[in-house]
Amino acid sequence: MNKVTGSCLCGAVQFECRDSFSQFHFCHCTQCQKATGSAHVANLFTDLNNIDWISGQEKVKRYDVPGRTISSAFCSDCGSPVPYSSLTGDALVVPAGSLNDAVSIVPEDNIFWSERASWYEHGVESEKFDGFSK
Repeated sequence: MNKVTGSCLCGAVQFECRDSFSQFHFCHCTQCQKATGSAHVANLFTDLNNIDWISGQEKVKRYDVPGRTISSAFCSDCGSPVPYSSLTGDALVVPAGSLNDAVSIVPEDNIFWSERASWYEHGVESEKFDGFSK
């Protein structure tokens, strides 16, 4: 089984997982929009024990949204998302953007679509550039 590596933005938190993800969702709920400051999260799900922390595990902080089954974990130095166990404790949630390598699974759906940002489709349909525009 291939392994994939990942890290936070500053590199303080580093980890490795087997490329054995069972689910890949884009979540458009308003809580995920707030947690990321973006239109949606891109989360991979795998076995709870499918992680080896290489460095910085002590820098991982967690926030559980009161009254919801939503959490976020992040590097206490740079604030970028990192893997965490689901509140039910039956899955490891890995932010796809935290990975350094491609995985063998592709996004399977867009969940909480009715809560998507009002500007989401405009962004997808807008002009594309390889760097800063104009």
